[in-house]
Amino acid sequence: MKKRLKEIEEEAGALREMQAKVEKEMGSSQEDPSASATQAEKEEVDSRSIYVGNVDYACTPEEVQQHFQSCGTVNRVTILTDKFGQPKGFAYVEFVEQEAIPNALLLNESELHGRLLKVSAKRTNVPGMKQYRGRRPNPYFGYPPRRAYMPPPFYPPYSYGRVPRMRRPMRYRPY
Repeated sequence: MKKRLKEIEEEAGALREMQAKVEKEMGSSQEDPSASATQAEKEEVDSRSIYVGNVDYACTPEEVQQHFQSCGTVNRVTILTDKFGQPKGFAYVEFVEQEAIPNALLLNESELHGRLLKVSAKRTNVPGMKQYRGRRPNPYFGYPPRRAYMPPPFYPPYSYGRVPRMRRPMRYRPY
């Protein structure tokens, strides 16, 4: 048993070495700067980008680029898609210079393909920061929705017609 365990540990060590070697080769030959970008580089790119909402599903990146060409030189247009390849209805436009952002924000509520665009500055995504969504009360639990500065109502543990779970008779439930 110990002999087999030693063989498995040696094999795992060899696999780790091979994995490190492959990752080192992939990292050095990688030409895409956004994949290995640091947080500062991402913030700098985000400061030159805008979010465009309510984009028509039939709209192409070239049409979005043409729409924002008057603001400044467009570096990249990204229209996000779902897992089936269908557009999600919003896009990100990255400019070459940061001075184009105020001009692009003036195009908020402008029309493209018959839809009013929602234009705002792109925010930098902070990993690990999720928005807190409070728990919604269960409508079947019996508590009314809470209001500001009101204590929760007091309910007795057993009201009329309620029997504790352990004393409830078992009922036949075929399905």
